[in-house]
Amino acid sequence: MERELLLECQRNDRKAQRKVYEKMAGRLYSVCKRYLKNDEDIEEVLADTFYKIFTKIGQLQNPDTFEAWAKRIAVNECLQKLRTDKALFISLEENQIGFSEGLSEHISFEKDILSLLNFLPEGCRAIFNLFAIEGYPHKEIASMLSISEGTSKSQLNFARKKLQELLVNQNI
Repeated sequence: MERELLLECQRNDRKAQRKVYEKMAGRLYSVCKRYLKNDEDIEEVLADTFYKIFTKIGQLQNPDTFEAWAKRIAVNECLQKLRTDKALFISLEENQIGFSEGLSEHISFEKDILSLLNFLPEGCRAIFNLFAIEGYPHKEIASMLSISEGTSKSQLNFARKKLQELLVNQNI
C-alpha cells in the first residue's frame, strides 16, 4: 500500500479511504469467507473491519505492515462475530454434520479446496484457519477464543480428519 495514500487516510480523506477500500475489499472478503458462511455476516464483518481500519489507522506505526494489520483486524472481527453468535460451541458428533451434502463430484483442488472448509462447523473452521492458514500457535488460539489449548488441538484434529474424509470421498 502506498505510504502517501495511507497518510491521506489518516487525515480522513474520503477519496483516499475509497481507494484503500477498493484495493483491500476483495482480499479481506476472502479472509472473512474462510471464517463465516453467511454472506450477510461477511458483509457486516467487512464493514466493521473497514470502520476499525479507518478509525484506528493513526495507530499504524509502519505503513509497510498495513496489509497484515488490516488482515489481523478482519480475523479479529470474524472471531468476535463467531463468539457473539456462540458458534464456537459445537458438537463433535459426526452424524450431526452432513459433509457430503452439496459437494460437487469434481472439485478443482486449487480453486475449491478452501470451499471444503464450509462443510466444517464454524468453531472447527475458525481453529483450522487460525492454525493452518494464519499460522497461530494453539496457545494463542486458545487465548483468542477463550478455550483451552486441548480444545484447540482436538478441534484442529477433528477438522483435519473431516477434510481428509472429504478429499478421499471426492477422489482428490
